[in-house]
Amino acid sequence: MSSDPQLNVQALAEAFAQAGAAGVAAEPKDSAKLVELASQAPVVRLVDTILLEAVHRRASDVHIEAFEKDVCIRYRIDGRCYLVAQPPKSLAFAIASRIKILSNLDVAESRLPQDGRILFTVTPPAPPQNVGAVPAGGRQVDLRVSTLPTIYGESIVLRVLDKGSLDKTLTQLGMDERGQQAIEQLIKRPHGLLLVTGPTGAGKTTTLYACLTKLNTPEVKLITTEDPVEYDINGMVQVAVNTKIDLTFATCLRSILRHDPDVIMVGEIRDRDTAQVAFQAALTGHLVFSTLHTNDAPGAVTRLLDMGVEPFLITSTVTGVLAQRLVRTLCPSCRTPYHATPQDLAALRLSAAQLTQPLMKPKGCEACQDLGFKGRSGVFELLVMSEGLSPLILEQASVTELRAKARAEGMRTLREDGIAKVLAGVTTVEEMIRETQDYG
Repeated sequence: MSSDPQLNVQALAEAFAQAGAAGVAAEPKDSAKLVELASQAPVVRLVDTILLEAVHRRASDVHIEAFEKDVCIRYRIDGRCYLVAQPPKSLAFAIASRIKILSNLDVAESRLPQDGRILFTVTPPAPPQNVGAVPAGGRQVDLRVSTLPTIYGESIVLRVLDKGSLDKTLTQLGMDERGQQAIEQLIKRPHGLLLVTGPTGAGKTTTLYACLTKLNTPEVKLITTEDPVEYDINGMVQVAVNTKIDLTFATCLRSILRHDPDVIMVGEIRDRDTAQVAFQAALTGHLVFSTLHTNDAPGAVTRLLDMGVEPFLITSTVTGVLAQRLVRTLCPSCRTPYHATPQDLAALRLSAAQLTQPLMKPKGCEACQDLGFKGRSGVFELLVMSEGLSPLILEQASVTELRAKARAEGMRTLREDGIAKVLAGVTTVEEMIRETQDYG
């Protein structure tokens, strides 16, 4: 949980007070009573308020966790969790039952995990409260619901998939002009494999969709296979994998190749089987996008080698590897200049004489809900496959050797891109250090 102060969510406090005053039952014993409980007006208003506030405050996830004496409700905003309410334990069953009804789950089942989906219509918040909220004008938001039985009840997490947040260009994602030009050259190629790497939650899918959107025209056949399909995009054929019926990335890919695609997106290369089919697709005249879980761009090469991909396939098929992280961006309305400390200068690899402008730090205002940050920006590291790298890959050189060669050819590391964003006043030194690694 973040150490930042709690969000001031007055609407939630009022909804909880109304539900408590209505005397919502604590623990019904059968499904009929659970449905009746979840249909009570105070409960409906309460859950609607939880979901609406989450969207208005740009939350990516809603956490509803039952503990011994109360329930914790937290929003994850810009990658950090914030506590927004701690209602009494008596409301736990009512909240859980309402969410299960909305997501078509079994209301009576609380001993096993369940997964569902809610399509939620969001309307703009009423002014003047919620001044810092993002206008949400009457659109549908997709919520992915997951329940988990715990010793004190059920833990529920709702992933907020707001298509409005997906409509971003590479510039809006935080990529500089040089990086954009390089990426656009790679995605204009008729065939090859472009990989995006990074940990879970680093924005890989958003970046891939930004690339696909540039190619999404009637003249181009786009097919994606994902786990799950997070966003429904018009003009793309999208397939969800289902391991329960052996519909894996590899089996999807084999069938996709018979559907005459020009561009294919594979949600993730997880194993040797998927890697082999993806490389075969790229070799046979298709442009393929996919993701890998590696720490940096050169690490993708060794990861593929570990999967059993032949070195010559990597050099002849992979066109580029884009590693990325997300850093919180300072609120432009209230960010405050300050003089760099010796520790800041060391992290930025600068002397006091070389730093010609003050750094920026968060303050907090209405526009950012007193958080000091508003939104996130990508930090990128792009390795473009070259004639200089190919011999090293064929010799199965170490990550250190690959990184040194790529940097000699002009690759900017994650840390170096992060430093550039700190100097531009986009983020803080602490954010840059937390999300990037210093390779010297």
